[in-house]
Amino acid sequence: MATLGKSGDRFRDMIRSITGISLPPSKVQMIEQRLRRRVIDCAQPDTETYLDQLLAGALGQDELRRVIDLITTNTTSFFREADHFDLLVRSILPERLSRPGRGQRGRLKVWSAAASEGAEAFTAAMVLEEARRRGPDFDYAILGTDISHRMLERADAAIYADEQLATVPRDLLARYFLRSRDASMAGKSRVVPELRAKVRFRHLNLMDARYPVDRDVDVIFLRNVLIYFDVADKETVVDRLAGHLAPGGYLLVGHAESMVVRHEGLRQVKPTIFQKC
Repeated sequence: MATLGKSGDRFRDMIRSITGISLPPSKVQMIEQRLRRRVIDCAQPDTETYLDQLLAGALGQDELRRVIDLITTNTTSFFREADHFDLLVRSILPERLSRPGRGQRGRLKVWSAAASEGAEAFTAAMVLEEARRRGPDFDYAILGTDISHRMLERADAAIYADEQLATVPRDLLARYFLRSRDASMAGKSRVVPELRAKVRFRHLNLMDARYPVDRDVDVIFLRNVLIYFDVADKETVVDRLAGHLAPGGYLLVGHAESMVVRHEGLRQVKPTIFQKC
């Protein structure tokens, strides 16, 4: 990271230790672009000086939180890798509801472990709500977590621009999103209250030693996240997530990640689908 000197190297080490994200030296231009506004707002002469101050703790924890929000990649869309949601309602849901002890009205727990601004969590909510409309009767709860406070604020608001909703089927768009007459909301829609009540969002860093999440989760989505981690961190995160799956529960990863999941307690049932043994 020649243009940022030793500060750049130390910054990349810090980001990796906090978030698990490995930033190669080739990402120097991306780092400078994303931090440009912070350099100006903090009245620093250049990015290298800004990083020196940040690393020394002179800019405070709030500034570090802003930097993590800016550095993390938050690519998301509704019905992304749609085959996972088909599998959820056609195979995983009936299997999980048929488990002994579920009673007449089963309950499915879903965790979107890198929720970004909520598209994945609300997609799961829509398909599960549709399944419930068709029967059988069941309940579900969805947890969305992310390292970015900025993304979680957007997820909590559950307001999306028309272009973000382009991949939502028209009938689901009409049923689960509301348009406002407020001029400030032009070109935007909000998830209906009934669906928002099924989804909650919390801050969580996958690099933390412990996750404040139930240990009987039926389905965990962790898609397109592990590709940013090194081998050791991938293994650690998968091991922690496996500990929060109920027996027979499922871990769903991205299509680029099916070869990186290695855990003795998980068996691969499809290229991107792993089940707890």
